Amino acid sequence: MNFETVMQELEALGKERMKKTYISNGAHEPLFGVATGAMKPIAKKIKKDQPLAEELYATGNYDAMYFAGIIADPMAMTEEDFERWIGAAYFYMLSDYVVAVTLAETDIAQAVADKWIASGEELKMSAGWSCYCWLLGNRPDSEFSASKLAGMLDLVKNTIQDAPDRTKSAMNNFMYTVGISYLPLHDKAVEAAKAVGPVEIKRDKKKSSILHASENIQKDLDRGRLGFKRKYVRC
Repeated sequence: MNFETVMQELEALGKERMKKTYISNGAHEPLFGVATGAMKPIAKKIKKDQPLAEELYATGNYDAMYFAGIIADPMAMTEEDFERWIGAAYFYMLSDYVVAVTLAETDIAQAVADKWIASGEELKMSAGWSCYCWLLGNRPDSEFSASKLAGMLDLVKNTIQDAPDRTKSAMNNFMYTVGISYLPLHDKAVEAAKAVGPVEIKRDKKKSSILHASENIQKDLDRGRLGFKRKYVRC
Protein backbone atom coordinates (compact mmCIF):
# COMPACT_ATOMS: atom_id res chain seq x y z
CA MET A 1 0.00 0.00 0.00
CA ASN A 2 1.29 3.47 -0.79
CA PHE A 3 0.94 6.79 1.01
CA GLU A 4 -2.11 8.01 -0.96
CA THR A 5 -4.02 4.75 -0.44
CA VAL A 6 -3.37 4.72 3.29
CA MET A 7 -4.48 8.34 3.67
CA GLN A 8 -7.68 7.58 1.71
CA GLU A 9 -8.42 4.52 3.86
CA LEU A 10 -7.82 6.44 7.08
CA GLU A 11 -10.07 9.28 5.93
CA ALA A 12 -12.84 6.77 5.11
CA LEU A 13 -12.58 5.34 8.65
CA GLY A 14 -12.90 8.77 10.30
CA LYS A 15 -15.82 9.41 12.66
CA GLU A 16 -16.93 12.85 13.84
CA ARG A 17 -17.45 11.57 17.40
CA MET A 18 -13.87 10.23 17.64
CA LYS A 19 -12.58 13.46 16.14
CA LYS A 20 -14.28 15.47 18.89
CA THR A 21 -12.85 13.12 21.54
CA TYR A 22 -9.30 13.50 20.21
CA ILE A 23 -9.67 17.28 19.98
CA SER A 24 -10.90 17.41 23.59
CA ASN A 25 -7.67 15.61 24.56
CA GLY A 26 -5.44 18.08 22.73
CA ALA A 27 -5.40 17.02 19.06
CA HIS A 28 -5.95 19.63 16.38
CA GLU A 29 -6.58 19.72 12.64
CA PRO A 30 -5.72 17.99 10.40
CA LEU A 31 -7.24 14.76 11.69
CA PHE A 32 -9.96 12.29 10.61
CA GLY A 33 -11.03 10.77 13.94
CA VAL A 34 -10.13 7.11 13.40
CA ALA A 35 -10.59 4.68 16.30
CA THR A 36 -7.28 2.90 16.91
CA GLY A 37 -8.90 -0.55 16.62
CA ALA A 38 -10.19 0.35 13.16
CA MET A 39 -6.58 0.78 11.96
CA LYS A 40 -5.66 -2.86 12.61
CA PRO A 41 -6.85 -4.34 9.28
CA ILE A 42 -4.73 -1.82 7.30
CA ALA A 43 -1.77 -2.42 9.61
CA LYS A 44 -2.03 -6.19 9.02
CA LYS A 45 -1.66 -5.66 5.27
CA ILE A 46 1.40 -3.43 5.69
CA LYS A 47 3.12 -4.91 8.78
CA LYS A 48 6.32 -2.79 9.09
CA ASP A 49 7.24 -0.10 6.57
CA GLN A 50 9.58 2.59 7.89
CA PRO A 51 9.68 4.80 4.74
CA LEU A 52 5.86 4.85 4.64
CA ALA A 53 5.73 5.52 8.41
CA GLU A 54 8.02 8.53 7.91
CA GLU A 55 5.79 9.91 5.13
CA LEU A 56 2.69 9.53 7.27
CA TYR A 57 4.26 11.00 10.41
CA ALA A 58 5.44 14.06 8.48
CA THR A 59 1.84 14.97 7.49
CA GLY A 60 1.03 16.44 10.91
CA ASN A 61 -2.32 14.61 10.63
CA TYR A 62 -2.98 13.03 14.03
CA ASP A 63 -4.44 9.78 12.66
CA ALA A 64 -1.65 9.39 10.12
CA MET A 65 0.95 10.06 12.83
CA TYR A 66 -0.64 7.48 15.13
CA PHE A 67 -0.77 4.93 12.31
CA ALA A 68 2.89 5.68 11.54
CA GLY A 69 3.72 4.43 15.02
CA ILE A 70 1.87 1.16 14.37
CA ILE A 71 3.78 0.35 11.16
CA ALA A 72 7.14 1.87 12.12
CA ASP A 73 10.21 -0.37 12.27
CA PRO A 74 11.73 0.80 15.59
CA MET A 75 15.03 -0.99 15.01
CA ALA A 76 15.49 0.95 11.77
CA MET A 77 15.17 4.27 13.63
CA THR A 78 18.13 6.24 14.96
CA GLU A 79 18.28 8.63 17.91
CA GLU A 80 18.02 11.51 15.40
CA ASP A 81 14.79 9.98 14.02
CA PHE A 82 13.31 9.82 17.51
CA GLU A 83 14.34 13.42 18.19
CA ARG A 84 12.53 14.43 15.01
CA TRP A 85 9.44 12.45 16.00
CA ILE A 86 9.28 13.85 19.53
CA GLY A 87 9.81 17.35 18.10
CA ALA A 88 6.64 16.95 16.01
CA ALA A 89 4.61 15.31 18.82
CA TYR A 90 2.46 18.26 19.82
CA PHE A 91 0.36 16.62 22.57
CA TYR A 92 0.59 13.71 24.97
CA MET A 93 -1.25 11.09 22.88
CA LEU A 94 1.59 11.40 20.34
CA SER A 95 4.48 11.80 22.78
CA ASP A 96 3.41 9.01 25.18
CA TYR A 97 1.44 6.58 22.99
CA VAL A 98 3.26 6.84 19.66
CA VAL A 99 6.83 8.06 20.17
CA ALA A 100 7.46 6.53 23.62
CA VAL A 101 5.90 3.20 22.59
CA THR A 102 7.98 3.01 19.41
CA LEU A 103 11.14 3.96 21.32
CA ALA A 104 10.44 1.22 23.89
CA GLU A 105 11.04 -1.43 21.19
CA THR A 106 14.63 -0.32 20.55
CA ASP A 107 18.02 -0.98 22.12
CA ILE A 108 18.56 2.78 22.65
CA ALA A 109 15.32 3.22 24.62
CA GLN A 110 16.78 3.90 28.07
CA ALA A 111 19.57 6.19 26.81
CA VAL A 112 17.14 8.36 24.81
CA ALA A 113 14.47 8.34 27.54
CA ASP A 114 17.08 9.46 30.11
CA LYS A 115 17.94 12.49 27.95
CA TRP A 116 14.28 13.38 27.53
CA ILE A 117 13.60 13.09 31.27
CA ALA A 118 16.46 15.52 31.92
CA SER A 119 15.36 17.94 29.15
CA GLY A 120 13.02 20.15 31.20
CA GLU A 121 10.49 20.09 28.28
CA GLU A 122 7.03 18.86 29.33
CA LEU A 123 6.24 16.43 26.50
CA LYS A 124 9.81 15.16 26.19
CA MET A 125 9.88 14.43 29.92
CA SER A 126 6.46 12.82 29.68
CA ALA A 127 7.62 10.62 26.79
CA GLY A 128 10.77 9.66 28.70
CA TRP A 129 8.92 8.56 31.82
CA SER A 130 6.25 6.84 29.68
CA CYS A 131 8.93 4.96 27.75
CA TYR A 132 10.16 3.47 31.04
CA CYS A 133 6.58 2.44 31.84
CA TRP A 134 6.32 0.59 28.50
CA LEU A 135 9.75 -0.99 29.06
CA LEU A 136 9.08 -2.09 32.65
CA GLY A 137 5.71 -3.55 31.69
CA ASN A 138 7.27 -5.71 28.96
CA ARG A 139 10.94 -6.53 29.53
CA PRO A 140 12.48 -8.85 32.14
CA ASP A 141 13.51 -7.23 35.44
CA SER A 142 17.12 -8.27 34.73
CA GLU A 143 17.36 -5.67 31.91
CA PHE A 144 17.22 -2.79 34.41
CA SER A 145 19.54 -1.38 37.04
CA ALA A 146 17.76 -1.45 40.40
CA SER A 147 19.93 1.38 41.73
CA LYS A 148 19.14 3.56 38.71
CA LEU A 149 15.39 2.96 39.03
CA ALA A 150 15.60 3.59 42.79
CA GLY A 151 17.16 6.99 42.03
CA MET A 152 14.37 7.68 39.55
CA LEU A 153 11.75 6.86 42.20
CA ASP A 154 13.45 9.34 44.54
CA LEU A 155 13.40 11.95 41.76
CA VAL A 156 9.67 11.39 41.26
CA LYS A 157 8.97 11.57 45.00
CA ASN A 158 10.87 14.86 45.35
CA THR A 159 9.78 16.68 42.17
CA ILE A 160 6.43 15.34 40.92
CA GLN A 161 4.22 17.94 42.60
CA ASP A 162 6.11 20.78 40.87
CA ALA A 163 6.35 19.11 37.44
CA PRO A 164 4.25 20.20 34.41
CA ASP A 165 0.90 18.39 34.22
CA ARG A 166 1.64 15.87 31.47
CA THR A 167 4.99 15.03 33.04
CA LYS A 168 3.24 14.63 36.41
CA SER A 169 0.86 12.10 34.90
CA ALA A 170 3.71 10.04 33.37
CA MET A 171 5.77 10.21 36.60
CA ASN A 172 2.76 9.00 38.58
CA ASN A 173 2.37 6.13 36.13
CA PHE A 174 6.07 5.33 36.56
CA MET A 175 5.63 4.87 40.34
CA TYR A 176 2.64 2.61 39.72
CA THR A 177 4.46 0.59 37.02
CA VAL A 178 7.56 0.02 39.17
CA GLY A 179 5.25 -1.03 42.01
CA ILE A 180 3.50 -3.67 39.91
CA SER A 181 5.90 -4.72 37.14
CA TYR A 182 9.39 -4.44 38.72
CA LEU A 183 9.58 -6.79 41.68
CA PRO A 184 12.98 -5.73 43.13
CA LEU A 185 11.62 -2.24 43.95
CA HIS A 186 8.00 -3.05 44.75
CA ASP A 187 8.29 -1.94 48.38
CA LYS A 188 10.19 1.24 47.53
CA ALA A 189 7.61 2.18 44.88
CA VAL A 190 4.77 1.64 47.36
CA GLU A 191 6.55 3.87 49.91
CA ALA A 192 7.16 6.57 47.28
CA ALA A 193 3.53 6.47 46.11
CA LYS A 194 2.27 6.81 49.70
CA ALA A 195 4.69 9.68 50.38
CA VAL A 196 3.57 11.51 47.22
CA GLY A 197 -0.14 11.02 47.89
CA PRO A 198 -2.76 12.42 45.49
CA VAL A 199 -1.47 14.19 42.37
CA GLU A 200 -3.68 16.85 40.80
CA ILE A 201 -3.70 17.23 37.02
CA LYS A 202 -5.33 20.46 35.85
CA ARG A 203 -7.29 20.22 32.61
CA ASP A 204 -8.45 23.00 30.30
CA LYS A 205 -12.15 23.73 30.76
CA LYS A 206 -12.60 20.49 32.68
CA LYS A 207 -12.50 19.46 36.31
CA SER A 208 -9.00 18.57 37.56
CA SER A 209 -8.26 14.86 37.73
CA ILE A 210 -6.68 13.40 40.85
CA LEU A 211 -4.23 10.51 40.46
CA HIS A 212 -3.49 8.04 43.28
CA ALA A 213 -0.58 5.73 42.42
CA SER A 214 -0.73 3.95 45.80
CA GLU A 215 -4.46 3.17 45.41
CA ASN A 216 -3.89 1.87 41.88
CA ILE A 217 -1.00 -0.34 43.04
CA GLN A 218 -3.20 -1.75 45.82
CA LYS A 219 -6.07 -2.43 43.40
CA ASP A 220 -3.75 -4.43 41.14
CA LEU A 221 -2.23 -6.29 44.11
CA ASP A 222 -5.77 -7.29 45.12
CA ARG A 223 -6.30 -8.61 41.59
CA GLY A 224 -3.13 -10.70 41.83
CA ARG A 225 -1.30 -8.70 39.16
CA LEU A 226 2.05 -8.27 40.95
CA GLY A 227 4.85 -8.98 38.46
CA PHE A 228 2.59 -8.33 35.44
CA LYS A 229 4.37 -8.12 32.06
CA ARG A 230 2.83 -7.47 28.65
CA LYS A 231 3.73 -9.84 25.81
CA TYR A 232 4.05 -6.94 23.35
CA VAL A 233 4.61 -3.21 23.76
CA ARG A 234 2.61 -2.28 20.67
CA CYS A 235 -0.85 -3.79 20.40
